[in-house]
Amino acid sequence: MTATASEAAEAAEAVPAAAHFRFFEFEVLRTRRLGHSFLRVTFGGESLKDFRSGGFDQSLSLFLPPEGQEHTVLPSTDEDSWFGAWRGMPDEERPVMRSYTVREQRRAAEGADADELDIDFVLHGDTSPASRWAGRAVTGRRIMAIGPAVAENKSVRFQPPATADAIWMYADETALPAAAAILERLPDGTAVRAWFEVPHEDDRLALSAPAGAEITWIVSEGDGREQVLSALRSDESSASAAEAPYVWLAGEAGTVRATRRHFVQERSVDRRSVRFTGYWRLGASEEQLLAEAYAGKAPSEDPTSDL
Repeated sequence: MTATASEAAEAAEAVPAAAHFRFFEFEVLRTRRLGHSFLRVTFGGESLKDFRSGGFDQSLSLFLPPEGQEHTVLPSTDEDSWFGAWRGMPDEERPVMRSYTVREQRRAAEGADADELDIDFVLHGDTSPASRWAGRAVTGRRIMAIGPAVAENKSVRFQPPATADAIWMYADETALPAAAAILERLPDGTAVRAWFEVPHEDDRLALSAPAGAEITWIVSEGDGREQVLSALRSDESSASAAEAPYVWLAGEAGTVRATRRHFVQERSVDRRSVRFTGYWRLGASEEQLLAEAYAGKAPSEDPTSDL
């Protein structure tokens, strides 16, 4: 196991946090259906030359235009005033802010027009603004985003220590793009045990991973928490013999908490070696979650948290 991600985190400490991120304008170049639930949108744009993805589970914030508008319009992109200006917009005009993961960034080859950036969306009809926008995305549409201006930034959560002897992962469909990006960046020889929960059989995507990676697909409908826990408890894989695993968990908040308890309480994994992120919460809209975050009520992702 290399210490690449940990070293990146240490390097990030030397860069002021405010300098980690800036506004970018993305233009839709093309879309491609990956499975029943997944659509890949490939973006370009002149500003991508300054985009510095740190890889792994690099996150960014997208500002999607409200229904009826083709492109994102923000009243300010100044780092000191944009938030208040955005929050102060009328509801019907305010772009919807959503967090997503960079699936891949490709630097332009010599002679090519521009860099490219892939983001994978989960489609579920018009039940959410992001799904509705992605399902209607066409070449030329432009959106705004806040993303990394330095590769060693605070939004790469996957930070395994050099002492880890295996990577254990759980992700649902919302976190699968991040998990896939992590897997393809792991060095050869990394021991991997992963459980991926998806809603449909043909959402079981072909993934690039280190040789010998052991992946279990859990096809569930609705709240699959008990199916996930059952799969974890029946695990007899060779990777389960690891003495110092690093555990990365992401998806629906309640399921993430339950899987974290499983690893810490039932498998005696040091809680400091478990990185967990609730990408969404059953029964709550993202607007509710954003409001909680603004009010400082969001659950802690600190590895020492009792959550």
